[in-house]
Amino acid sequence: MAPTDRSRRVEVLDGLVAMFLADGFLDLGLDEIAARLRCSKSTLYAVAPSKEQLITTVTREFFRRSTEQVEQRLAAEPEPRHRIRAYLDAIAEALAPASPAFYADVNDFVPAREVYRRNTAIAARRVQELVTDAKGPTGAVDATFVGAVAAAVMSTIQSGEMEASTSLDDAAAYRLLADLIDASVARATAP
Repeated sequence: MAPTDRSRRVEVLDGLVAMFLADGFLDLGLDEIAARLRCSKSTLYAVAPSKEQLITTVTREFFRRSTEQVEQRLAAEPEPRHRIRAYLDAIAEALAPASPAFYADVNDFVPAREVYRRNTAIAARRVQELVTDAKGPTGAVDATFVGAVAAAVMSTIQSGEMEASTSLDDAAAYRLLADLIDASVARATAP
């Protein structure tokens, strides 16, 4: 792929991510997507060979970018106990631009839902690692339990169950999960 082709692909992906986050994707046809991005359908086909694969590619790209953003924020926090909050707050920030339409479409489109589910499972394991690092030499926090609780809550966030039962969007739910875990670890590791 030539450098100009690569930069055009990145530009189109940027536009697709922004469009899907704002409006969802299931109700959009390729003609409408191409018109809104001011590109041809062949340009879209250079990103992915079908609408279904385009959706999956864009969903993966959103989560790849989000993961990079989250990990950069985490790397900037040296204090082990504060890294948990930094991580979950960064997830909340990364998810905040996504509209209810995007989440509804992700939930309704199995390949996109699977991308979100895999990312949620990775994030839950990461929380468990961070709790293990933060619990200190006394081992006052059961990292396996906190990780399992985080995984369960993250799963209900990802599936839409949390929003259905609390009216919290995904970003707000992650912020509250950060509060819960942070308070638990702080209480358990206090001198």
